[in-house]
Amino acid sequence: MENSKVLALAGGVGGAKLALGLRDILDEESLAIVVNTGDDEEFFGLHVSPDLDTVMYTLGGIANPDTGWGISGETFRSLNRLRQYGADTWFNLGDLDMATHIRRTQLLGQGNTLSEVTNSLCSSLGIAHSIFPMTDDTLRTVVITEISEMSFQEYFVKNRCDPRVISLRFDSPSECSPSPGFVTALNESDLLVFCPSNPFLSVDPILAVPGVRKKIENFRGARVAVSPIVGGEAIKGPAGKILRELGHEVSCVGVAKRYVDLCDVFIIDNVDADLASTIEKLGMRVVVTNTIMNNDQEKRTLAREILSLDY
Repeated sequence: MENSKVLALAGGVGGAKLALGLRDILDEESLAIVVNTGDDEEFFGLHVSPDLDTVMYTLGGIANPDTGWGISGETFRSLNRLRQYGADTWFNLGDLDMATHIRRTQLLGQGNTLSEVTNSLCSSLGIAHSIFPMTDDTLRTVVITEISEMSFQEYFVKNRCDPRVISLRFDSPSECSPSPGFVTALNESDLLVFCPSNPFLSVDPILAVPGVRKKIENFRGARVAVSPIVGGEAIKGPAGKILRELGHEVSCVGVAKRYVDLCDVFIIDNVDADLASTIEKLGMRVVVTNTIMNNDQEKRTLAREILSLDY
């Protein structure tokens, strides 16, 4: 899609990987990356935006290569001292990472929006491409489990995704709307890409922002999604577990059903080729390729394949 504008919706490590591949191919005027903020949380008085940071650190070339999140070469001296002072330190914040949250909180306290703060942080890291939060308002993912209701981070980090999920809810204490950059990208882009992110914890919060689902249903260009489930398992994270617990098929078919009316082309991995015809019956065109991105070359290869499809 030469000279096209692309909007990528991302969250988590899988989303960041494809975002990097797209960044390496597209110039800064041709790509907007919108990131889930449903798992934002406050720790030690600091505003933490885990998904934004994962994408930002990845595109900034400082992400921990072993985990895909956090900063390479991180240390945890501040957290250890907080623990010594009696603070509850179940959420791991590294020293370098903490600097990001301190600066974010400082800029938000000065009246800047989360979009403006994200732009400032990205500029400082030499990132030229646009990364936008899904909203500048507050919209939080609440996980209802067999134990209790809990925030995303309580479920994901404190309880290690162990409790059985009964349902999910997205709470906003006030009127919530998509960020200005998100609105512009939805209106101006020719291609919308759902990165291989958790459909419940990364994509659904974006779709829960008022007006977004309708805009994507009526999107003027092509819409493509990459399955985060390969061979009946999530590449990373609890997507497979949540699919199972909420009564969905744990396969790329189960994910595809989440994208009915939102997606024109659904990309699945070679190992799931036999499921292509089942997904096509949902009304989507299916592309079968390698979706595992183990290195930067594979990220670029998948991104290039998405961009070269005949839409």
